[in-house]
Amino acid sequence: MKVLNLYAGIGGNRLLWKDVDITAVEIDADIAKVYADLFPKDEVIVADAHKYLLQNMHNFDFIWSSPPCPSHSQLRYNIGFLANRKYAKVKPIYPDMQLYEEIILLDKWYKGFYVVENTIPYYKPLVEGRKMAKHIWWSNIDFPDFDIKSRGHRGGTVESLQKLKGINLDKYKIKEKRKLLRNCVEPTIGKHIMDYTKGQIDI
Repeated sequence: MKVLNLYAGIGGNRLLWKDVDITAVEIDADIAKVYADLFPKDEVIVADAHKYLLQNMHNFDFIWSSPPCPSHSQLRYNIGFLANRKYAKVKPIYPDMQLYEEIILLDKWYKGFYVVENTIPYYKPLVEGRKMAKHIWWSNIDFPDFDIKSRGHRGGTVESLQKLKGINLDKYKIKEKRKLLRNCVEPTIGKHIMDYTKGQIDI
């Protein structure tokens, strides 16, 4: 099973995947080095994941995409517009429409299985998605529900997040470790979706 893991980061969603051939795409070379060290059997490509998807999607059986989420997040909107917090104000930015470009592309032009994951947005999604486990999902796979009570991010330290995600970054000299860990999809959710997808392909 050939898998394309887009916006790979440090590989939270991929941590518990087994017996699959993975190509990971990450635009930040320093982060890509960490991913490659953590998952030496994966092919790691430093590139723009959005462009790579368009050019290579038909080479894979399953595609996982986790595009950047800050421009869609409820948290950013709440502290930037709704909340009266002088210390937390942020400026308005355009929602990044590459998210919806990928959803529509995969839905209409791709014949394999796909999952696009993002934060639950502060607005009504332009393409209807499925809310599950503190995320929103767009997919052509009818995987069963998976629930988590909390992502454990509120007040989380690098140490607590490393324990929660199962990824240790102590030996790496890399910036914003806490942000990288917070951006990880929970490995148990990644495994849940991958195991179900593999079962569909085996059928």
